[in-house]
Amino acid sequence: SIHWSTMNSPKCILQVSTADSGGGAEGTAWELCQYFRRKGLDSLLAVGRKYRDAAEVFEVPRSPADFLTGKMLQRLARCCRAKEQPLPALRRLARIFERLADPPRLMEWWQGFEEFHYPGTAAMLDSCPKHPDIIHCHNLHGYYFDLGILPELSRQLPVVLNLHDTWLLTGHCSYFFNCQAWLQGCGNCPHLDTYPACRKDRTRENWLRKKDIFARSRLYVTAPSRWLLDLAQNSMLKADQYRLIPNSIDCSVFRPGNRMQARKKLGLPLDRPIVLFCAAAKTSIFKDPATMAGSMLRIAEQKPDVLFVCIGSKAPLPALRRLPLHSVPFLHQPSLLADYYRAADVFVHTAKAETFGKTITEAMACATPVAATNIGGIPEQVLPGKTGFLAAAENAEEMAEAVLRILKMPPPEKACMDEGAALQGGKYPLHQQGDQLLDWYQEIIVRDRAEIKRNM
Repeated sequence: SIHWSTMNSPKCILQVSTADSGGGAEGTAWELCQYFRRKGLDSLLAVGRKYRDAAEVFEVPRSPADFLTGKMLQRLARCCRAKEQPLPALRRLARIFERLADPPRLMEWWQGFEEFHYPGTAAMLDSCPKHPDIIHCHNLHGYYFDLGILPELSRQLPVVLNLHDTWLLTGHCSYFFNCQAWLQGCGNCPHLDTYPACRKDRTRENWLRKKDIFARSRLYVTAPSRWLLDLAQNSMLKADQYRLIPNSIDCSVFRPGNRMQARKKLGLPLDRPIVLFCAAAKTSIFKDPATMAGSMLRIAEQKPDVLFVCIGSKAPLPALRRLPLHSVPFLHQPSLLADYYRAADVFVHTAKAETFGKTITEAMACATPVAATNIGGIPEQVLPGKTGFLAAAENAEEMAEAVLRILKMPPPEKACMDEGAALQGGKYPLHQQGDQLLDWYQEIIVRDRAEIKRNM
């Protein structure tokens, strides 16, 4: 590959993301931003919501309202955004205030269209402290970005779209589950309430609008799994290039360690099998907490000595309250999260939709086998019999059996699976993703400059 330090390498990289802190996509954008800075590059991050006190992060501009009530509503929205990370309910309230302050956007929402009316997006490059050589976009949904600016943006600079879900391929939803209507152009949507939700079924018009935007743009598309990249190549998202670049983790933090020492540090019992999982809202259609609860209950019936550890919630789901369960609030320290992974005998992931599970990679890198659903990009991560086992989505009985197979393994077999998990998880260090992107950026810039010369 071309080495990033040559004259054609980018000097300034602008990434665009929903926020600078939050879920997997937001975390990936932030970690890459910091990695590029450590490489000596000017690395900037434009976000819809800024939470960190970091000079390299700035919010995508929001155009001021042109009427007094709108200005007041925007002030209220700003107050909500400032407090929404510890109080997520304020996020929805901020969105309501912003819609009311922007009549064209309010009309888009009311009529069932996806909300693209964010005129401040056009000023994003002017707000950038330095002029970038390339723009790397992560999730563009999240109520902050005008997708319609992509044609003009891609005429000015190379634009990379990093898929973290399937929103760019559909008429509104970030995951389409078993629906195949996105291939033909959506319409008659059976899941209008799937995030980002639509009030009315304008999914056909939304899909056509995206198709037209992409057709007028010059784009480069990357995805973390072969599964997602194949979907993109078969969709209306036509790109100049497609590239498979898996998501990474910080392998200096997420690495194997002594299980008993981790348990002592966390105050967990040394003599009981521990099953670890992450909390999900009881209404989450992506993470499927109902299947998680059902599988936990079945595991407890067959192995009453199991201790369940749930990360991300102060209180367990009602269905799990009679189980021996240790609940841990959301962990902001990656090193502490790594200790919980190391302390567990198995990590469970019951998602109904997943492009490439970051928590799966983190758990395996800490030498903890994984029981996960056989959907999306997960089969590219979990190697059945070597790093864990897969189960059908929405099948609590099959998931429980996958977990029990790991818990009932003789010590030599379990040690072998632990080692296999560590090797598999260790294949995704941050520098690997960062360097692959830098090499690709350079290829793109060389190609872009050659294209400009041909058109002169």
